[in-house]
Amino acid sequence: MTAKDFYKILGVDKSATKEEIKKAYKALAKKYHPDLNKEAGAAEKFKEINEAASVLGDDDKRKQYDQFGPEAFKYGTGSGAGAGGFGAGGFDFSGFDFSDFGFDRFDFDSIFDTFFSGGGFGGRGSRRSSFRQRSAGGRDLGYDLTITLEEAASGVKKKIKITKNDVCEECEGKGGSGETTCLDCKGTGMYRETRRTAFGIFQTSTTCRSCSGAGMAFKEECSACDGSGIMRKTKTIEVDVPAGIMNNARLRVSGEGEAGFRGGRTGDLYLLIHVEPHDIFERQGDDLLIEQKVRFVIAALGGKVKVPTLDGEAELKIPAGTQPGTILRMKGKGIKRLHSFGRGDQLVKISIHVPTHLTREQEKILREFEKTQK
Repeated sequence: MTAKDFYKILGVDKSATKEEIKKAYKALAKKYHPDLNKEAGAAEKFKEINEAASVLGDDDKRKQYDQFGPEAFKYGTGSGAGAGGFGAGGFDFSGFDFSDFGFDRFDFDSIFDTFFSGGGFGGRGSRRSSFRQRSAGGRDLGYDLTITLEEAASGVKKKIKITKNDVCEECEGKGGSGETTCLDCKGTGMYRETRRTAFGIFQTSTTCRSCSGAGMAFKEECSACDGSGIMRKTKTIEVDVPAGIMNNARLRVSGEGEAGFRGGRTGDLYLLIHVEPHDIFERQGDDLLIEQKVRFVIAALGGKVKVPTLDGEAELKIPAGTQPGTILRMKGKGIKRLHSFGRGDQLVKISIHVPTHLTREQEKILREFEKTQK
């Protein structure tokens, strides 16, 4: 079965804003609602639209979908049909009779905001989820780090400077002293608003602006950070790049992202590794490829030549009769295997050096040699 493309179903780009998703949903929901559209397949299309909107309209679910695709919701969008009536197909209006009132009075904008902003159905018999006091977590950060092939092969420690929101040293990230319950949200960290719509009473919940979801305030806020527990600063961080790292690999440095609000979880730092191209070596996994010119006499008679490696020059034996393009292997002269033992090999591609100027004696010898070949 082909995986569903929720963006395609709603007809929006992957970069679409929440407002654009809402607009697309509203237009399609009006078009395909089975009480208004009696064509075959309208009800199925309407369910698809609801399913797509229930994921793309929720920031957390959208992140999961962008990362893992529809498989993230194989067993339903979210945690099942909770107080808001969500299930594997989003919310279902197929049984609602629109003939009782003018369709233009049906507020899809209100419904979208209600269901996709963390709220639930607030009518008779509804359940209110409890909210544990928490503080907003800090953002993850990204950093592009460029290293040489030699550093990638052997591993390296690098010091980098980043400017970020870090823990306030004055209050140790707490934000102040003398903790009290936030008066606006009464310690829940959430602000609830009740709205009356055509479907009945709906309740929406948003993060409390006064305490940013922490559920607490202070009698005395920290003057250095204005109560946030965060200060902007430039920090030098030493990162350990392991031997064998590949180009475009991503490394996570735990806890080196931005600090969270009032002691909230600190984000992580992600390093995107760029390995510079080398003048001599070409990387092929854990192996290195190099082209080596040898004199045609050595190629014909055999001998030894000195070849550059990451560890310095090393001798390579050239078998007699070696042809151009032959690849000889130097065991263990490649790159260390990431998170494993041993190293790759160095592959030496042979090319024959043909002299451009010959002495008369050399030319005579070669012509004599040519006669013997005939």
